[in-house]
Amino acid sequence: QVLFVESGGGLVLSGGSLRLSCASSEINLNEYQMGWYRQADGKQRELVAGIGRFGNKDYAEAVKGRFAISRDNAKNTVYLQMNSLKPEDTAVYYCNGAWDDRFNSWGQGTQVTVSS
Repeated sequence: QVLFVESGGGLVLSGGSLRLSCASSEINLNEYQMGWYRQADGKQRELVAGIGRFGNKDYAEAVKGRFAISRDNAKNTVYLQMNSLKPEDTAVYYCNGAWDDRFNSWGQGTQVTVSS
């Protein structure tokens, strides 16, 4: 069962921007703390941004000030706005529940590639 569908990735030059989207037709994302994760080649998957049910947000140090997570409850969608992208942001990005709301099911993710 695929709970999350990610989109919006692509190839961008260093310093550029992308906005990722995460939607679900299976669950109501509004009911969960949600997060964006990324996994670079040869590295473990890491949480880069999380948003609580009431809008509280938290970010990994590496992306603070550059990434912004948000949610649109009417569209059942969670977004990740990524600005000032760096080559080290290159990874497959996934969404899932954040913190103790994480699910075992992962989507296909969306590839983000930042070239220098």
